[in-house]
Amino acid sequence: MTAQIIDGKVIAADLRARVAQEVARVQRDHALTPGLAVVLVGSDPASEVYVRSKAKQTRAAGMVSFEHTLPADVAESDLLALVAQLNADPSVHGILVQLPLPRGLDSQKVIAAIDPAKDVDGLHPVNAGRLASGFNALTPSTPFGSIILTKTVHASLEGMNAIVIGRSNLVGRPLVQLLLNENATVTIAHSRTRDLPQLCRQADLVYAAVGRPEMVRGDWIKPGAVVIDVGINRLPAGADGKSRLVGDVAYDEAMQVAGAVTPVPGGVGQMTVACLLVNTLRAACAIKGLPAPAV
Repeated sequence: MTAQIIDGKVIAADLRARVAQEVARVQRDHALTPGLAVVLVGSDPASEVYVRSKAKQTRAAGMVSFEHTLPADVAESDLLALVAQLNADPSVHGILVQLPLPRGLDSQKVIAAIDPAKDVDGLHPVNAGRLASGFNALTPSTPFGSIILTKTVHASLEGMNAIVIGRSNLVGRPLVQLLLNENATVTIAHSRTRDLPQLCRQADLVYAAVGRPEMVRGDWIKPGAVVIDVGINRLPAGADGKSRLVGDVAYDEAMQVAGAVTPVPGGVGQMTVACLLVNTLRAACAIKGLPAPAV
């Protein structure tokens, strides 16, 4: 038996197309064009590529993209002043400050300065608290995308046993809350968890978000389980001189046991920007007092 490959590229393209349709509708019916502002501090190459991709896809969906690049040695007060300016700008409905920030800048302080209504990264304490309380909230894009991918295999997650490996504020913790909202039974595991392989073997849904290359092995996986690999790790160049991108799951091993698996690349990463566009559209409609869009 070989597992089904969950094609994030195709699913994300479909989601982006539906966002573009809804953007066109709110422009036509309500003269509203959603605007996303992305702030990049410093010149981290991976962040630069990611920010370019966000800007390109934002424009492709019919939204306005505002890009702000600040030097790595920017004063924290200047960064906070830019956030305040974006909070006050009526043409900006979503604000994303690209993380990690350079040393000397307090990420928590910067995130807390963003208007929660425009916090499309879902990291503001108000949004995190609303999500944890089971209320509507802007949700971090990666866990949001992970749930969408899972539901292409199982339309309902009710009563399923899920394990989330990793407890970051960006992925692990919000993913637990989203799974609880889907009525799944959730175990959250991390570096201090005892007998992680045995816990994994009991799970119908495995979410690996720990940042360790190929940590989750094939014999950890319950036959037929859905495996969502959030990790992306670059391995050093091998004998052929080429480096490889791998996830947190040993993909080839998982494919022999699982029911469905996301590849790396081509899985969860594809969904992150698509879900960011959904969040921006939702934020724009909420700020304007319109009904939630149909995506």
